[in-house]
Amino acid sequence: MPGAGDNVFRTPEDRFADLPAEFASWEPQYLDWSGIRLARIDEGEGKPVVLFHGEPTWSLLWRKVIPPLLEAGHRCIAPDLPGFGRSDKPTDFDWYSYDRHAEAAAWVLEQLDVRDATFVVHDWGGPVGLRVAAENPERCARLVVMDTGVFDGNQRMSDAWLKFRDFVQRTEDLPISMLVRGACATDPGDEIAAAYDAPFPTPQSKAGARAFPLMLPTAPDAPGAEAGGRAAKVIAERDLPSLCLWADGDPIIPIAVGRRLAERLGLTAPVEISGASHFLQEDQGAEIGRHIAAWLEEQR
Repeated sequence: MPGAGDNVFRTPEDRFADLPAEFASWEPQYLDWSGIRLARIDEGEGKPVVLFHGEPTWSLLWRKVIPPLLEAGHRCIAPDLPGFGRSDKPTDFDWYSYDRHAEAAAWVLEQLDVRDATFVVHDWGGPVGLRVAAENPERCARLVVMDTGVFDGNQRMSDAWLKFRDFVQRTEDLPISMLVRGACATDPGDEIAAAYDAPFPTPQSKAGARAFPLMLPTAPDAPGAEAGGRAAKVIAERDLPSLCLWADGDPIIPIAVGRRLAERLGLTAPVEISGASHFLQEDQGAEIGRHIAAWLEEQR
């Protein structure tokens, strides 16, 4: 159970009044998870594609990726994890954990009776989505993996990531859009920056965004390390059809990490996305969407 009590922030609707038109046309849908409202974009019909965002983004991240998938006849489900986007935001920093995020994501897919889906994962959406796939095999039949990892505490983290974590740890009022803009190869502009800031009007509303980097297990005995290792083992054993797409210029999770991850999990070798940084969906989202749609057509 969520167990957040009364310490939950709900972003006022007027904060979302000026979202980019291509995203604003999709109405959010909601589920109540024991008092915590969880939001998602849920568009189209056909075989489901579930798109898991990471830190400090939300379903907005997928607005360029989704249209080619809808055109190809897929149903696209992009959840906002607790603490992000239009989902409610527990304000207690200690509420957030790897277990809770995996539980929330699995619960949403259970309520929607999603089966045999393609999971598209990025950043913290990787540990969450891959764990859900490992623990709920009926939900996931294919994987698209982008600039992420499965963490068991034995991995070496890049210097860029360590600096990012240290910055987050000492910054209560996290500058959300600055972090996104700084990890794009091409600046997305003020309108998009404002849309990334929209869910987080107060320092208290940013507890989830602050918690994510500090939740990542950096030692084998850290919380979440065992679950991450177990998920990696199960994914490797399942040998699911897979597509890896990786930015050619990601300083946070470089493509060399992607190659090691693919080898460890038994995934196909990463395809480089040119002219992209960590938030490759901002830099080359339409190309990524077409790439995934074409690959899914080959899977039929």
